[in-house]
Amino acid sequence: KSFKEVSKNELVKRNGHQILLTYQKVYSSVNNKLTGYIVVSNNMTYYNSLMKNLLHSMVAISIIAIVVFVVTSYILVFNVVKPIKRMSKVAQEVNADPNSGARIKELNRDDELENLATSINQMLDRMQSYIEQQKQFVGDVSHELRTPVAVIEGHLNMLERWGKDDPQILDESIKASLQEADRMKHLIQEMLDLTRAEQIDVQYPHEVTNVYDTVKRVVADLAMVHPDFEIRLDEDDLPQDTEIQIYHGHLEQLLVILIDNAIKYSTNLKQINVSAGLTKKEVNIIVQDFGEGISKEDQKKIFNRFYRVDKARTREKGGNGLGLSIAHKLVDNYHGEISVESVEGQGSQFKLTFPLISKKKAAKLKKLNENSELPKSNLE
Repeated sequence: KSFKEVSKNELVKRNGHQILLTYQKVYSSVNNKLTGYIVVSNNMTYYNSLMKNLLHSMVAISIIAIVVFVVTSYILVFNVVKPIKRMSKVAQEVNADPNSGARIKELNRDDELENLATSINQMLDRMQSYIEQQKQFVGDVSHELRTPVAVIEGHLNMLERWGKDDPQILDESIKASLQEADRMKHLIQEMLDLTRAEQIDVQYPHEVTNVYDTVKRVVADLAMVHPDFEIRLDEDDLPQDTEIQIYHGHLEQLLVILIDNAIKYSTNLKQINVSAGLTKKEVNIIVQDFGEGISKEDQKKIFNRFYRVDKARTREKGGNGLGLSIAHKLVDNYHGEISVESVEGQGSQFKLTFPLISKKKAAKLKKLNENSELPKSNLE
């Protein structure tokens, strides 16, 4: 007998199990005729057991994976949804009451949601600040305009009764009314300046100004406007390329406020000294007069809104008590300092201090300012 052909294998299923059958043809060695078949049956017990165990393991692993995925997904979603619900709750409270002090509590997580919560809190703080500014402005206008409006109304009543037939009363009333109207105009402008000064970081975030050129120009202009005063300038300690981060119109406004105050409160010696110098990290500008001076008690209050050292004399000189308050707000929002030293009867010295910026930072700010698309309001 002999085997001339290759054996054949076949998998069949019996009773739910796979069996391997191997077929082999058998030929006679005498006449080469097919004499029969050899069939070998292999139950593959180990293979079937292995496959069964593998199937059970895969099912178990799949169930565990699904459970882990569901639990993990729930934790992740809950971890994200919870702070969002906090934000939504705060937004609803603020929407219901714009004056609400509700804020998002710290999330204590270093991710985008933490950044979003911080940004929302900052936005709400800014909005609250604007609301307070609006209230302050309305309150100031209502309070400060009451007197000039009453004066004008009184003169108009006088004109209605007697002024038509009395040229002297007519002239006095018209002059007084015009004077009060002009004072109201300046008062409203100063209150607007004070309100806008609190929005510098939005309106002028990247402005850079040359201190030397600005101080020199303002002093020259005011010296021309007030020829009866000697306004001296000392810039020997200030390099010509010194720059600070401030809008040039605001630096001019600060100088005008201080020099104008110095002129108003000067007495016999009509001399104003302006000096500008540079230290290692700061730029200092000093305005000195030799006038009435300010008491120690008043020095603590002169930067408050509408505060006047001598209300009667200040009113005669046209002051509203807002100039130094505007100056203080401007300097503070540009991260500078304003201070005063004064002796009654000898004069006062106001000092402005601003942080010096490097040429590299100045160039960067100028580039940002050129590329900025923020609309700029005229705050001058």
